[in-house]
Amino acid sequence: MTESRLPNPAKLVPELGKVAGALFEATGNGSIPRTTVSLVQLRAGQIVGNTYLTVLHTGNLRKAGETDERVTAVASWRDAPYFTEAERVALELVEAVLTPNPDGERVPDALYAKASEHYDDKALATLAMAIGQVGFFIPLALIGKPLPGVAPAEQWR
Repeated sequence: MTESRLPNPAKLVPELGKVAGALFEATGNGSIPRTTVSLVQLRAGQIVGNTYLTVLHTGNLRKAGETDERVTAVASWRDAPYFTEAERVALELVEAVLTPNPDGERVPDALYAKASEHYDDKALATLAMAIGQVGFFIPLALIGKPLPGVAPAEQWR
């Protein structure tokens, strides 16, 4: 594919820039590391099967100095030795939120309790917003199909 399906959504809906900026600011409030936000958002891109989001968040992690081992192991984080317990619970939370659970509640009390061992209330709310931030962009990524791995000005037809 040589062009996206949609032209640049920020030009079509200029308010998008304000929303994106506010979400970035909210998730960067310091209560959780930016790396954790990026790990969660990479995992979200993998879960929904979107190359654009996967390449974007992989690039963000590499620019932040993350090792190839950590970046590539996000897809198999459960048995990878590269993540802290706090990062593991963040990855477990994004999977729980984005994956239907045929047995009931997506985020059961036990998972919330485990997350609470690593994150205070502000950090948990921020982590939820980080999942929501990538969730906000998932429809644009899936429907609009921006081009992965190119400069932002070139992602949209």
